[in-house]
Amino acid sequence: MALADDIRVLSQLPLFRGMGDEELRLIAFGADRRHIAAGQMLFREKSPAECAYVVVSGGFELTVIGEGGKPRREAAVKAGALLSELALVTLVERKFTATATEDSDVIRITRSLFHRLLEEYPDAARLIEDRIRQNFATMAKQAAALLHRFS
Repeated sequence: MALADDIRVLSQLPLFRGMGDEELRLIAFGADRRHIAAGQMLFREKSPAECAYVVVSGGFELTVIGEGGKPRREAAVKAGALLSELALVTLVERKFTATATEDSDVIRITRSLFHRLLEEYPDAARLIEDRIRQNFATMAKQAAALLHRFS
């Protein structure tokens, strides 16, 4: 896939929506593209997360270890999903195991590349900060709406 195609894919993600071509080009050029065969694990639950993945094609099953040590399916994701977004900002553990359900392609974005974007493009940093504030405000509203259940 060409750099222009990766830029288009990135521009459609909520995290990068509204960013200019220069910012997206930096991410697309600095990111790694990987092919993951059906049945292959992309990452394992509880492993350190130093990057995020954009699903370009194919799909992944997300599982967690349930009772008795058996994997329990949490979700399935397809092209257009961003996995482990929080890993772009800080060191976290993977919350689930991601296994390809079919031959898939991903774009791997490292934390250091993301930090470079924020340093070189302050407008992008402000855009992302605004999105984070909006997400927290939405979560607070949702939590407040559920408060009556815990009274």
